[in-house]
Amino acid sequence: MFIVTLLTSPERPALDPALVESLRNAWGGGDAVWLAPDEVAEFGVAEVPGNRWDVWETLQGQSVDMVVQPAEGRRKRMLIADMDSTMIAQECIDELAAEAGVGARVAEITARAMNGELDFEGALTERVGLLEGLETGVIGKVLDERITFTPGGRELIATMKTHGGHAVLVSGGFAAFSAPIDEALGFDEYRANTLIAEDGRLTGRVTQPILGGEAKVAALEEITTRLGLSEADVLAVGDGANDLEMLKRAGAGVALHAKPVVAAEVERRVNFGDLTALLYLQGYPKNDLVRYRA
Repeated sequence: MFIVTLLTSPERPALDPALVESLRNAWGGGDAVWLAPDEVAEFGVAEVPGNRWDVWETLQGQSVDMVVQPAEGRRKRMLIADMDSTMIAQECIDELAAEAGVGARVAEITARAMNGELDFEGALTERVGLLEGLETGVIGKVLDERITFTPGGRELIATMKTHGGHAVLVSGGFAAFSAPIDEALGFDEYRANTLIAEDGRLTGRVTQPILGGEAKVAALEEITTRLGLSEADVLAVGDGANDLEMLKRAGAGVALHAKPVVAAEVERRVNFGDLTALLYLQGYPKNDLVRYRA
């Protein structure tokens, strides 16, 4: 048994019931269940439709996401999430670079690294080097003035934790950002890189070893072992090339507004929804979503 989930943007919920019924009938699906009015509907099918990617492509043109996944085991017991451009809307290093006057150069490197065109560790080392001399106090300014949370993050974490889940933030960015973001969103733990500072200024260096794609997979392995979980129990979410192996290893990997190189290799793709989409993909109805309050 498989579940077909159709989702639209919660900011502009306009999922057409006629579209849902048409697709359900074409695929011989069961009764449609609306998880969120005008926004999310699902139905069961006996097997994965052979034309699902053609249909997916058509639906993308209508601002509708579609995910087809096994019904069994879709509710997960652990969340492992990327930070930059996933749990928050920005890339922290780009925002620091803008304050340092090297924003355009760093943003270009970031974009290429996240699309898999550059080695992550080398790209991070180069970008951090361009921040040499920046006052550490700028980090607090960036957090206060430039960083915004991706909608649905608090609901995602709080709902999964209410149902016994464990939430982990794994970032190729920096602990100076991950620590307060971890606390604000309600994660259970985080892992990130550490910027080296001396006399109140960044040295242009980061502690070794650098936490990149391999370290994210290692975190998944280590934490599931510690908690007595399997990788099938894990929901992972990310957007960049350094998230790809983590997304592939998790029981359910979701490419959220992801770079093309990532989306091309991940079956669960969310391009229009926000982080609440990860709850709907697990079958939670909107009325069951919980909001974390720091």
